[in-house]
Amino acid sequence: MALDAASPGRVRVVGPGRAGGALAVALAAIGWSVAEPVRRGGDVRQVALDVDLVVIATPDAAIADVAVAMEPWPDVVVAHLAGSLGLEVLAPHARRAALHPLASLPSATVGAERLASGAWFAVAGSDAHAQALVEGIVAGLGGTSFMVADGDRASYHAAACIASNHLVALLGQVERVAGAVGVPLAAYLDLVRGSVDNVDALGPVAALTGPAARGDEATLDRHRAALAALDPFEIEAYDAMVAQISRLLGR
Repeated sequence: MALDAASPGRVRVVGPGRAGGALAVALAAIGWSVAEPVRRGGDVRQVALDVDLVVIATPDAAIADVAVAMEPWPDVVVAHLAGSLGLEVLAPHARRAALHPLASLPSATVGAERLASGAWFAVAGSDAHAQALVEGIVAGLGGTSFMVADGDRASYHAAACIASNHLVALLGQVERVAGAVGVPLAAYLDLVRGSVDNVDALGPVAALTGPAARGDEATLDRHRAALAALDPFEIEAYDAMVAQISRLLGR
């Protein structure tokens, strides 16, 4: 099927989990016709039949296998949602694209709302049509698209994981340390939000506060002693972030 890249068409998702399900709901809301998805263990040979776009939303390790098993259709764009992979994993399809939402998608419903709330997307296309298609999707969702070259996608995705997954892990440490002295995690979340707002307004260097930024070694040592009394394992992550603060300040 030939498709005007600027117009909604018909899409099928392979692997309708949190990310694939969220995209399907979001696309339906902006006028795309969503075909029956293919779930784990389903036959993918004919998934490109009677659609304009196939989105492979499986785990990253399965994308290439799914792409190889699909029968190619010359006018159909085959896209994946992986942040760290380039377009080569979609061979042998002629029209290939990448559409990675830079957003946390904990469920299809919440994810769809976030995708339609001004999200950022890393996109790529093997030709002008595929590129225009994914950029048109992002524009239709009210988001912002940016290009990431295939060779840079692992670095781009590493930054995304640091921004999201590593932050969550740090907040897990906050919960453990604060919980040990009877303070709930909720008491710290406004502090987290304020810090993120400061970074947005001022940039990371100017947003830094606290003893590591001041070079207050006496306070840092008191922190380490307190953490050692709770659980010595907590010191490793603490010192790793102190080192990152020093690097940010150029020390």
